[in-house]
Amino acid sequence: MRDSEKPQQIIDAAVRVFARHGYYNSRVSDIAREAGVASGTIYLYFKTKDDILVRLFREKMAEWVAFLREAIADLPDAVAKLRRLVALHLKMLEDNPDLAEVVQVELRQGHKFFRGASAHEITAYFALIGAVLEEGMAAGLFRRDLPVKLATKMLFGGMDQVATSWVLGKRRYRLADTADALADVVLNGVAR
Repeated sequence: MRDSEKPQQIIDAAVRVFARHGYYNSRVSDIAREAGVASGTIYLYFKTKDDILVRLFREKMAEWVAFLREAIADLPDAVAKLRRLVALHLKMLEDNPDLAEVVQVELRQGHKFFRGASAHEITAYFALIGAVLEEGMAAGLFRRDLPVKLATKMLFGGMDQVATSWVLGKRRYRLADTADALADVVLNGVAR
């Protein structure tokens, strides 16, 4: 009999284990021990360690995109939405350092991961960013000739690089404190 809360318990344990030991140095038995379950229990819910990583990313990213859509929906314009999106992205990673370690470092080591397993989730995040940029263009706040796909990748890439530097730099400063400066750089680049 399966427990509906067990997969989340296992995923949360995997985040901690992957952050501590690295994905490749972690074993399913390490995750089981951290989750407080028998090793065999893991296989009731996940086929492999790779499956845990893929589900972890898919679930966290889907939750994140849904949260962001709601968090920016009532803001007055695209500038405010972009600023909030950047601030929330960086704050979420700062508030969840184990998840930041996994997302910013451990996931990058799997080339197959970015070609297949995460494509849908990344596309949904890019679509949200692109929609904010298009809204700003339509309102005359952003350049009408803005290459939206490129600007989307630049914004995401900026947030991603700032977060990766923070993780690799052993988190010696507040990541959320960089949000305004990052948003300013992007907004100055997209302004009319």
